[in-house]
Amino acid sequence: MPHLAPVTPATIDAALAVRVRPDQEHAVAPVAKSLAEAYAYPEAWPRLIMDGERVVGFLMAFVDIDWKDDGTDFRSGLWRLNIDAGEQGRGYGRFAVTAVGEELRRRGKDLLTTTWHPGPDGPGAFYRRLGFRATGETSGDQTVGVPELG
Repeated sequence: MPHLAPVTPATIDAALAVRVRPDQEHAVAPVAKSLAEAYAYPEAWPRLIMDGERVVGFLMAFVDIDWKDDGTDFRSGLWRLNIDAGEQGRGYGRFAVTAVGEELRRRGKDLLTTTWHPGPDGPGAFYRRLGFRATGETSGDQTVGVPELG
């Protein structure tokens, strides 16, 4: 059964071993960068995606991050999603997005924002299948998306 677990001293090596497929590496930062950002951003919420005792992926959510760095727009959502190359296509990505949404609702949030690498070689189709739509915004070179309401 998939579940989320914190990254601990005992699981750090397993977290760092998560690798997406080579053709996806341009579209998502490696886990090491995410863990460094989690150290620097208190809004970050890094978690391992587990199936039983096996690490199958990594995600990093964010809670109340100052989206525009000006104190006017605070958002929560999914920052990173890395499903290990050998574990893709088994529903772990869908589980991870759902789990982040549940965690945010538990914290009183009502919107899950995410970003993805644009273009046919990015994960946009995955997010659209989960009900996300592009907002028309960008964050760096990433497309910003939110779930469709309804």
